[in-house]
Amino acid sequence: MNPLNPKKLLLTKWTAVTPLAKQKHFLVSKVIQPEVPTDPIEWVEIESVFSKATQVIPWRDLQNDRVWRQGWV
Repeated sequence: MNPLNPKKLLLTKWTAVTPLAKQKHFLVSKVIQPEVPTDPIEWVEIESVFSKATQVIPWRDLQNDRVWRQGWV
C-alpha cells in the first residue's frame, strides 16, 4: 500500500474487509484537526455510503490492510 498522508485523506474511499454492521463502503468525511495546530493529525471521521452513519477512527487504522482496503472494492 502507498504511504498515507493524513492531510490528503479527505473524501477518500475505503472498503471494510469485514463489514461493520452490514456496512462495507466508507468515505473519509472529515479530517479532525488537533486543538494545537502544531500537533499531528490523529483522527478522521468516516461515513458509511449506505446509511450515512459516521464514526471517528485513528487515521493510522486505515493503513491496516487486514481491516481496510483503499477504494471501493
